[in-house]
Amino acid sequence: MNAQLIPDKTLQELYGDSSDLQSMRDRFISLEKTHLALFRDAESPMFFSVPGRTELGGNHTDHNHGKVLAASVDLDTIGAVSASSSTEAVLISEGYPEVRVDVSDTQQREEEQGTTEALVRGIARFFQDRGIPVKGFLANTSSRVLKGSGLSSSAAVEIMIGSIFNELYAEGSLEPVELAKAGQFAENRYFGKPSGLMDQIACACGGAACIDFQDPEHPVIEKLEADFASMGYALCVVDTGGNHADLTDAYASIPGEMKGSAQLFGKDHLRQLDEQFVLSQAQTIRKHCGDRAFLRCLHFFQDTKRASQKAEALSTHDIGSYLELVRQSGRSSILQLQNIYPPHLPEEQGISA
Repeated sequence: MNAQLIPDKTLQELYGDSSDLQSMRDRFISLEKTHLALFRDAESPMFFSVPGRTELGGNHTDHNHGKVLAASVDLDTIGAVSASSSTEAVLISEGYPEVRVDVSDTQQREEEQGTTEALVRGIARFFQDRGIPVKGFLANTSSRVLKGSGLSSSAAVEIMIGSIFNELYAEGSLEPVELAKAGQFAENRYFGKPSGLMDQIACACGGAACIDFQDPEHPVIEKLEADFASMGYALCVVDTGGNHADLTDAYASIPGEMKGSAQLFGKDHLRQLDEQFVLSQAQTIRKHCGDRAFLRCLHFFQDTKRASQKAEALSTHDIGSYLELVRQSGRSSILQLQNIYPPHLPEEQGISA
């Protein structure tokens, strides 16, 4: 498709009526020119857009089968993609090193952990495990999803890769939730980060949704309107000047401590217990898993409830109640979840400050 011919209606659906549609179209035109310069023998490219996401409720509850409230944003990663006759996937992202992966080899590689190569290889394996043979592709991308901004640039990349395989080799047969699972599979098994499924679903499905992960194989997704502008508010991203050091271990300790507490009572995750039982077993959890683990358990139950309450407040345009729940969640994240700053860098507390 010629980028000049992208309809206004498509751009409005992606970026909203108030956006400068021509400037958005110009991004795709520039991307197409770059694609044809990089891949001189490539066919006319297909275009992809994957949004970043924001968490509106349910902080670190998805990995223990809780509830979350999430929404996509109008900052996205866009891609120009051509099919390849070989098994090599080539991904050239603006500002990043070139990625080349032979997707005929989908064995995990320890030396690739933490890399985009691991994501490509893992997502290819996800498709192959479902009987969908994939070949390579030629892709270049440009992103407005700022790295390290909390808008989940990694999930946007995962959904981009999954969408490319889906359109080129599966006739678009995988639904957004399956693409989200592909991203999570690659991130958990190949990339080496024990993420939940919230980020990927929010990027894959678009819009705002309350998501219940009680059965993560079949998450219940309730779409809702979250028109902050109509209520006199805007959602802003604030640069706190935080350190971008590797936080994987600090991140992993959260699901690890929550699941470890559940395992004391023969369960796999916290959703299999209830808050009153956990309160009654406070001394046992504190003795075997530590005080922080106990506090994180309390946060899980309370923020899971708040996700539903926030969804109800937004659906009735009760911005006052919604904002009070946001404040409660923030206090819980500081005092109970304790993920506002990395524990190994207590002198750096940009969000608190």
